[in-house]
Amino acid sequence: MISTKYSVCCFVRMTSSCQKKCISTKYLEGELEKGEAVCIDRCVAKYLEIHEQIGKKLTQISQADEEAMNKASSSALPHK
Repeated sequence: MISTKYSVCCFVRMTSSCQKKCISTKYLEGELEKGEAVCIDRCVAKYLEIHEQIGKKLTQISQADEEAMNKASSSALPHK
């Protein structure tokens, strides 16, 4: 459930951020102009790429922490 909430939150932030960056508040047409569409595509691609990189890094950190905890707990056990 947390993952879904996080994904929705990220999507909302990405949408808002890219809209502010790429789309003028003075709408002249009902459709996106070519420049706006290209900007949105690039913005979303960058956002998703960074999101993936952060996810990979957090996974690495989590795995390293888990390994360190396992190592510490196994060395704390009395040897027979």
